[in-house]
Amino acid sequence: MSALFEPIPLRSLTARNRVWMAPMCQYSALPEGHEQGAPNDWHFQHYTSHAVGGAGLILTEATAVSPEGRISPYDLGIWNDHQVERFSRITRFLKEHGVIPGVQLAHAGRKASTDAPWRGGAPVGPDAHGWPAVAPSPVPFADGHPVPHELTTDEIAEVVGQFAAAAERALTAGFQVAEVHGAHGYLIAQFLSPHSNHRTDGYGGAFENRIRLALEVVDAVRAVWPAELPLFFRISATDWLEEAGWTADETVRFAKELLVRGVDLLDVSTGGNVAGVRIPAGPGYQVPFAARVKAETELPVAAVGEITEPHQAETILATGQADAVLLARALLREPSWPLRAAYELGAPSAAAVPPQYARAYARPAR
Repeated sequence: MSALFEPIPLRSLTARNRVWMAPMCQYSALPEGHEQGAPNDWHFQHYTSHAVGGAGLILTEATAVSPEGRISPYDLGIWNDHQVERFSRITRFLKEHGVIPGVQLAHAGRKASTDAPWRGGAPVGPDAHGWPAVAPSPVPFADGHPVPHELTTDEIAEVVGQFAAAAERALTAGFQVAEVHGAHGYLIAQFLSPHSNHRTDGYGGAFENRIRLALEVVDAVRAVWPAELPLFFRISATDWLEEAGWTADETVRFAKELLVRGVDLLDVSTGGNVAGVRIPAGPGYQVPFAARVKAETELPVAAVGEITEPHQAETILATGQADAVLLARALLREPSWPLRAAYELGAPSAAAVPPQYARAYARPAR
């Protein structure tokens, strides 16, 4: 059996393989009106095509816990019942085709209210459906970005409540995995890093204070998320700064805190909190960060970042560097990547080929 296609238990669930779809924003929801933040036909085809393509678990794009938590006016959200109804159509299809549906719960913080990336991704104002951004400290993300509003302790408590309410809605919508987004320079990551968190109260300064919001969110989500269902956390393992940033050492230390609070897997990425920082990207460049967490803690990990070839993904798992891989751009290019991988790795019987497509994968008689 290929390591990539070995089933993996996740509390009461079992993912049919370890090829998972990473969250990838589509910037395709309507920015206002009744359908604001709700999945539409584009999102339905996007997620269901990857279910048919053989992924074992699919995580939604960053799904905002409040309107002001969106990265852009075109992002998905799960702060109202209509959004729940729209998501239900997607989760039902995924489960019918053997895929575990997961939701990534997110708040963009100071990186909110920006345009779609293909229109430049610059901050937008009220005339383009924008809104004021919030953050742990009044520090803009980059030149040209507005100074965000510094959250008060009461407002921080509101954010924690929004994550919990969003998790409850996600459960109603049929999701079976919840992932707290604490990576890529969004709100929780902003609190984690001393680069963006300049607070002097109980949410800033020492490591224990900077992780406080993250742990409060995890505790609030875990409290409403059923004990039989898994909870993930996405982390940027490093800010890629030599000093005054979040580090790999802190990631390992933080992972141990997450484990005792009922987190089942750490989704290990990097970067996103510092504009213009040099990142040494290349094939599998983030895998060592996942491997270190796996080696130094008991928390399972998923690796992500320029994992593009079946044998590359197989090696990551077979050598014990991660428990699963999350693919992003590779799946945008080829939704049926998992099916191809199963054949290339000599594990065709492990591929979940829909019967409607089986003739395309049948081996010729010899």
